Amino acid sequence: MLRIFGLLTIICTMLATVAPGRADAPVTIFAAASLRGALDAALEGAGADVRVSYGGSGTMARQIAQGAPADVVILANVAWMDWLQEQDLVDAGSRRDLLGNRLVLVGPKGAAPLDRVDAAALTGRLAGGRLAVGHTEAVPAGIYAREWMQAAGLWQALRPQLAESENVRAALALVSRGEAPLGVVYASDAQADPGVVVLAEIDARLHAPIVYPAALIAGRDGEAARGVLSHLQRDAARQAFERHGFVVLGDDR
Repeated sequence: MLRIFGLLTIICTMLATVAPGRADAPVTIFAAASLRGALDAALEGAGADVRVSYGGSGTMARQIAQGAPADVVILANVAWMDWLQEQDLVDAGSRRDLLGNRLVLVGPKGAAPLDRVDAAALTGRLAGGRLAVGHTEAVPAGIYAREWMQAAGLWQALRPQLAESENVRAALALVSRGEAPLGVVYASDAQADPGVVVLAEIDARLHAPIVYPAALIAGRDGEAARGVLSHLQRDAARQAFERHGFVVLGDDR
């Protein structure tokens, strides 16, 4: 009997030790690559141990669908979040349209201004080089760029000269390193990289609205994760996003 009592005491002690460890586990965020830097700044003062994994929105969404252990997801495209929600992989009640952005056309630092943005001017500036974009079928920035090119009548002329990347930061790097004479990226990306210069702002009427939805992952919506998502909607976090070139959406401060 004493042995049984001793064993029960050990088990209870182990359970008491494990329970706080789960409460203190880090909150993992899967986030669109274009949020790098801005999200890090916005998370300051979140009051939790937060770890962020950055990548293309499509890649992040597919990894979550395959069971990757994320607690919060922030994507750069509504369609990918809709896809997750349709599979009941996110807590629909926690979903928020957190941020907005703009598309810009960039060149390497020191590039001459563009007099106009049409097929002749752009192909002339490319001079056989490539226009860096996110993948036009899967990466949100690339999808928006394709919509713009199609609406502006540029798609047929520019499609053969595209350099499609796995995420928008990879496209930005091609321009910053001088490997591509032009690129289409978010305004926040251009602001973050001193190696590029904005040559033109792209008419937002020529592509779908750029929205960054955020949500808790279904079944992983603990108190710490909820606290982090709430923190990202407070004034200090919003101001950090704005400093990094994002547009803050919503009014629930």
